[in-house]
Amino acid sequence: MSIKRALVSVSDKTGIVEFCRELASLGVEIISTGGTKSLLAKEGVPVIGISDVTGFPEILDGRVKTLHPAVHSGLLAVRDSSEHQRQMQELGLDYIDLVVVNLYPFQETIAKPDVEYEDAIENIDIGGPTMLRSAAKNHAFVSVVVDSGDYAAVLEEVRASGDTTLDTRKRLAAKVFRHTGAYDTLISEYLSNVTGDPQPERLSVTFEKIQDLRYGENPHQKAAFYRKPLAPSGTLTTAEQLHGKELSYNNINDANAALQIVKEFDEPAVVAVKHMNPCGVGVGTTVKEAYQKAYDADPTSIFGGIVAANRTIDADTAELLKGIFLEIILAPDFTPEALELLTKKKNIRLLKMGEFGSAKERKSTLNVTSIEGGMIVQESDVHSLDSADLQVVTDRKPTEEELKQLLFGWKVVKHVKSNAIVLAADDMTVGVGAGQMNRVGSARIAIEQAGEKASGAVLASDAFFPMGDTVELAAKAGITAIIQPGGSIKDEESIKAANEHGIAMVFTGVRHFKH
Repeated sequence: MSIKRALVSVSDKTGIVEFCRELASLGVEIISTGGTKSLLAKEGVPVIGISDVTGFPEILDGRVKTLHPAVHSGLLAVRDSSEHQRQMQELGLDYIDLVVVNLYPFQETIAKPDVEYEDAIENIDIGGPTMLRSAAKNHAFVSVVVDSGDYAAVLEEVRASGDTTLDTRKRLAAKVFRHTGAYDTLISEYLSNVTGDPQPERLSVTFEKIQDLRYGENPHQKAAFYRKPLAPSGTLTTAEQLHGKELSYNNINDANAALQIVKEFDEPAVVAVKHMNPCGVGVGTTVKEAYQKAYDADPTSIFGGIVAANRTIDADTAELLKGIFLEIILAPDFTPEALELLTKKKNIRLLKMGEFGSAKERKSTLNVTSIEGGMIVQESDVHSLDSADLQVVTDRKPTEEELKQLLFGWKVVKHVKSNAIVLAADDMTVGVGAGQMNRVGSARIAIEQAGEKASGAVLASDAFFPMGDTVELAAKAGITAIIQPGGSIKDEESIKAANEHGIAMVFTGVRHFKH
C-alpha cells in the first residue's frame, strides 16, 4: 500500500500549503474544496476540485460538497475485500488514502461576546466530521490528520516508505475521535445552555490538556492539568506564570482554593491557604495592609503556603512577601518593582491572573466531581449575602462593627472544609477550625488558635448548631456575636444560650457545606 490520493479541506490553514506541496512532490494527488482549494491553487500546488471527483457541484452555499458516495466509498472501502474491490471497479470509484481535515471554528464563533444564534449554528460542521469519522473508522487502510502538529511526522513516514505505519494510523484515528467528540460536546453544551437545560439526561464534558504534571497528590499517582474550552479569564487555567518552576497537582488545588476565597471580596483582600483551607484572610485599605492581616492571622501556617491577592502586588507588599517561604503568589498583576524583588527567589511561582471582576457579578459554573463509576455535578456556590438577608434571633442585635465582621467571616467560612468554624476580628481571621467530625470540635480548634484574640471576636459557622454546646464554648472564649444558617430542631437551645451570655446571633437561612 501507499498514499496516492489525499483529500484536504481545512479551516485552520496553518502549514497546509507546505504540507500539500511536499505531498505533491512525492506524487500524491491532492483533492480539495472551497477556500482550501483556492489557496493551494494560488500557491502553485497542483490540486483537483471535489466536484471533479463527485461529478456534482458544491451546493447550498457549500453545505453539501463532500457528502457523496464518490468520497465516502473511497474512504470506507476495505482494501483487501474482493467484494469491495469489485464494487469500486464496477462503479468507477477510486480510493482516498489520506484525509486532512479540521473543522469549522465553532468554538471560536461562540467565544465572541455578541455571537448570534444563527451564526453559531452555521458554524456547525457536518461534512468535516463525517469524512474524519469515515477515515478514522477505516484506519487499517486510510491515514487521517486533524492536527497540523502531525504534518511533519506523517511526511517523514511517507518519504520513508510511501505510507504511514498501522501504529501511526491507529494513533491518528484515536485523536480524530477525541477531536470530534470534543467538537460535538461543545455544540451540545451550547444548545443545552440556549434551551435552559444545564443538567440534561446525558452529560458530556471536554477539556484540553495544558500540561502533564510530575505526579498527583502523591508521587505514585500520575496526573495532568486540563482546561475547559472557553474558560473565563481570572482562572488558573488562563493564568500567566511569570516566574518559578512548574505547578504541581497540590499547588493547583491549593491555588484554586485561595483564588475562590479572594474573589469573595471587592475591597483589597489577601488570602493565605494551606491544604485547601485558609490559614489567614485579611482585608484593608491597601493590599499591603490586607497581606499583613492575613500573615498576622497565622504566622506559622502561612509558611510554605499559597497567597492570593485581588489587587496588583506592589513593591511595598512584595517586600513583606519575600520575607518568608511561599509556594505561590497569585494576583491580578505585579508591578515591575514587585517582580524585581520577588523573582530573586528562585522557586516561588508568580501567577498573573488578570482582573477578577466584582464579587457580586460572579456567575455559577458547573462543578464536576468524579466518583468510582461515575460523577456528580452541581452548580458552584456563588451565593452572596448582605445585611438585609440576616435574621436577628437574639435579644441583642449585633453592633455595626460586629455586623461587618460577621459578614466578613461568612465569606470565609463558606470556603473552609466542613464542619467549619471561623473567628474574625478587625477585618481578619483570628481562628479557623476545619474538617472535624463535629462542630464543637472545629470551634475548639478555632478558639485555641485564636487564643486571646478570641475575646471580642465574632464566630461564623457554615451550618447550623445541632445543640447549644458551641454557643457555650464561644461564650467562655469571649466571643460576642455569631452568624449561622439556623434551621436546627434545637435552634431555641442555641438562642437561649446566646441570650444568657449576651451574644448577638443572626441566622442566614443558607448553608455552606464544603466536603
